[in-house]
Amino acid sequence: MTTNRTFVLLLEEDAADAEQIRSCLTGGGENAESFSVEWVSTLPQALERLAAGGIEIVLVDIALADGNGAQACQRVRLAAPEAAILALVDADDADSRRQALGYGADDYLVKGRSDAYWLPRSLHYLVDRQVARHALSHAESSYRAMSDASPLGVFVADAGGDCVYTNAAYQKISGLTFEQALGTNWSMGIHPEDRERVLAQWRAASMGQEPFQAEYRFLQQDKKVVWARVSSAPLLDGVFENGRVKTVEDITERKMAEAVLRSAEDALFAEKERVQVTLNSIGDGVLTTDIAGKVNYLNKAAERMTGWSWAEALGHPLADVFTIVDGATRQPGADPALRAICEDRTVSLAADCLLVRRDRSESAIEDSTAPIHNRHGEVIGAVIVFHDVSESRVLARKMTHLAQHDFLTGLPNRVLLKERLTQAIGLAQRHRKQVGLLFLDLDDFKRINDSLGHAIGDQLLQSASDRLLANVRATDTVCRLGGDEFVILLAEIENHSDAALIAGKLLAAFGLPHGVGEHELQISLSIGISIYPGDGKDEEGMLQSADSAMYQAKACGRNNYQFYTADVKNGADGSGHGRGFARRSPMDGPMGRDEGEVAGTLARPPFFPAPHRVDDKTTGVGSESP
Repeated sequence: MTTNRTFVLLLEEDAADAEQIRSCLTGGGENAESFSVEWVSTLPQALERLAAGGIEIVLVDIALADGNGAQACQRVRLAAPEAAILALVDADDADSRRQALGYGADDYLVKGRSDAYWLPRSLHYLVDRQVARHALSHAESSYRAMSDASPLGVFVADAGGDCVYTNAAYQKISGLTFEQALGTNWSMGIHPEDRERVLAQWRAASMGQEPFQAEYRFLQQDKKVVWARVSSAPLLDGVFENGRVKTVEDITERKMAEAVLRSAEDALFAEKERVQVTLNSIGDGVLTTDIAGKVNYLNKAAERMTGWSWAEALGHPLADVFTIVDGATRQPGADPALRAICEDRTVSLAADCLLVRRDRSESAIEDSTAPIHNRHGEVIGAVIVFHDVSESRVLARKMTHLAQHDFLTGLPNRVLLKERLTQAIGLAQRHRKQVGLLFLDLDDFKRINDSLGHAIGDQLLQSASDRLLANVRATDTVCRLGGDEFVILLAEIENHSDAALIAGKLLAAFGLPHGVGEHELQISLSIGISIYPGDGKDEEGMLQSADSAMYQAKACGRNNYQFYTADVKNGADGSGHGRGFARRSPMDGPMGRDEGEVAGTLARPPFFPAPHRVDDKTTGVGSESP
């Protein structure tokens, strides 16, 4: 049968004492197989044997010949740290006993008092105690290793609140070594700014017998600050509390992240406020939708222009809030947000769009609609920026009118005349029609203007304009070139007689006096007529020809109309009156170009003469002073 033996090394100089001890341990009886005893008489022998291993108990005689028995215990302890050491002392040698225990002996035996019964029992007790001590040491080492491996700090306090244990994580968090923390109160590491708050929480938890948990800062000795979350639980001995254990988690990184997040949130809030203030300060309406085309934002201008508040519009389809129609057709306009989202580009409303307000009033608007993207570049909605252009369109029309009309009479000016004459020529070419142009000058206007003043002259010009308009067709255009010169455009006439008919009607109309203020003023017309295509291929040629014909009417005694003869370009006699024009009076009937026209010569000033002419020194033709 195999038995478990305890291996004993006996360091004893006296052979008789050694044999007695061996006999007590290995003699007959129940201990015969329990111990294996090896005997050495010197310390070097003992150290050599211990180096080989396997020894569990060492019996050391303190009374060695060299007088260093107590120190021998120290040498043995170093050689066999796991073995139990039992010092053999004399009954009256108390100093040796104390020295032996101080140098590492686990216990002592008095020589001569041990027998075969008590000596084995003492050794068994020593072995059991050594095993228990080793187990406890191992358990403690394991606990310390596990505790030190934990990322949570551990602080163990006794019933008085003083520290009895800390692990490595707590030491790192608190900045205190184990020795520095030992015996201190747990609250000593709290940051002064957090102390009052945390202790108040601690007292409240203690009074209510509730678990304690708090977040506070540790202020280390080097002024470094570490944020921690601390939880506390009691250590119970049965039902009685004999201490507390606190777990401490380093939350510095989390607190820093929270601070960064708070800072970002604050910055985002401030930015949002700035954007909101900015959007509400601009005159343009700003409206945004989600990807489904539901309204999710309106600024103040958009609220005012649509008649919807942000709160009321939120979640409504865009067409409910931003209702647009074509100003010309009155048809609903295309959804700009849908276009921007589908095409993923900036789009604009069609021209002449009207925004129908919630109260059904309308305003002309222009807009720009762009897609909204998230940080991944995906379209998540659209933003519409729009503004009221009603006033600007009215102003633009007014400016256009002023640019194309005479400020005194309201008639089209030479700019608009040129445009309409070009259009009329184009239409006549396509429809195989003719275009007539009447160049009119008011006879004797200069005399009236100089004698009665410019105010009367202006009123006379306005009266003349009204009379011209009253005696032409609705399709004809009456223009004032400047001064007392007027041009009438006759679009799409059939032949020369149509122009002659209108010219005769005008001469007859001006036979009646003009009532201007207190004056009855008589004034007549000198009219020159050119016909497209015979008298000019473009607006410049037509005007030159009509102007030249008007001068011939002046030369023929005024108060008549003259057609231009296109086959004669220069005056033959140098008189400046030309030939080949038929003089017509208001009493004459319409005359075709083939009636009484003979070849002649006409010298004329350049195209578009200035309102106040001077003598043409090149041709020697004197201007006709009205």
